[in-house]
Amino acid sequence: MRIFHLSDLHIGKQLYDYNLGESQQEVLSQIAAQAKICKPDVILICGDIFDRSVPSGEAYTIFDNFLQKLAGLTPQIPVLLIAGNHDHAQRLQYASSFLEKNQIYVSAMVPQQPEEHLKKIVLEDDEGEVNFYLLPFLKPGYVRRLFPEGVVTDYGSAVQAVLEREDIDYGKRNVLLSHQFYTNQGVEPETCDSEQAVITVGGLDNIDVSVVERFDYVALGHIHGPQMVKYPHIRYCGTPLKYSVSEEHHRKSITTVTLGKKGEDVEIDVIPLLPIQEVRRERGSLQEILARANPKNCHDFVSVTLTDEKEPYRPKEQLEEVYDHILELRIDNARTRSLMEMKPEGDFTLSPMEAFRSFYQEMQGQPMNEAEEKMMEAMLERV
Repeated sequence: MRIFHLSDLHIGKQLYDYNLGESQQEVLSQIAAQAKICKPDVILICGDIFDRSVPSGEAYTIFDNFLQKLAGLTPQIPVLLIAGNHDHAQRLQYASSFLEKNQIYVSAMVPQQPEEHLKKIVLEDDEGEVNFYLLPFLKPGYVRRLFPEGVVTDYGSAVQAVLEREDIDYGKRNVLLSHQFYTNQGVEPETCDSEQAVITVGGLDNIDVSVVERFDYVALGHIHGPQMVKYPHIRYCGTPLKYSVSEEHHRKSITTVTLGKKGEDVEIDVIPLLPIQEVRRERGSLQEILARANPKNCHDFVSVTLTDEKEPYRPKEQLEEVYDHILELRIDNARTRSLMEMKPEGDFTLSPMEAFRSFYQEMQGQPMNEAEEKMMEAMLERV
């Protein structure tokens, strides 16, 4: 059985202040085109369909167009999707019964009542049945009422209890879709800036991979860089687009999985996805960075670090003449490094005035004068 494994579409996401709608439409069109060519037996989308719990109208339209393209393929390909932590369960669940008529199966909420269970979809290939278990994002509090007191104490015990409750026959081929933060004996997967905000400090949301290792394939979402967790058959596929500068060197792709006979190793491959615009860094003097601009890279999303010792005149304005999607502008020279060294370690309690004073010094290369100090103090007082 051939599987397309996707996750973390984050439709509606912005990169800094830039709308990514056009880029997301393009990459989803590429995925639909590859599905038409490769004809996988099933497509898995493992959470964070949308970037916000209340998606914009544009985000709904983009996702609707994607589903229509998939539903229009011949032969029709089943699509299995689960909710992630960014998704609003009830909104994602809307019209799920209608979608199932087009073989689009949605699981947005974990079981809430004793009679409820995980959504299970059974598909067949030449080797027989494959059971797909759809496990949406959960917190311990979502499922604690289903079990005796003391059974569910953290994220790991919650997932373990929910799976044990399904009485899974591991003598058959089973695939799990899950959107959680899995680790290997405390060793965390590689993360990047775009998902750091949703990973709990201190590892409270960690789930040891041993909880799911008996599945024949575990299709994971939540982490934005493609990677396995301990075993090749337990895998994060990553995002289809770069959603932070820290993903500059990621090679985004569709993860393809070939599931053979029970007991055989799964085969993992990737199909590259090509963005309209790259996300990358530029570092050097202003003149060096301006000289590197060309028609192929000038529309990329660019994080710029200037290294000029003498700060040039209006650098951002000069850069914007050749790069039209500047994400941020940083200065790294002897003066800014000395300022950083002067800051006491661990002092993160600057007052608003102190913070603005430091910012002004960094941007202008000189301190505020008395009149500017008074003006800023008056503004802060009004705020």
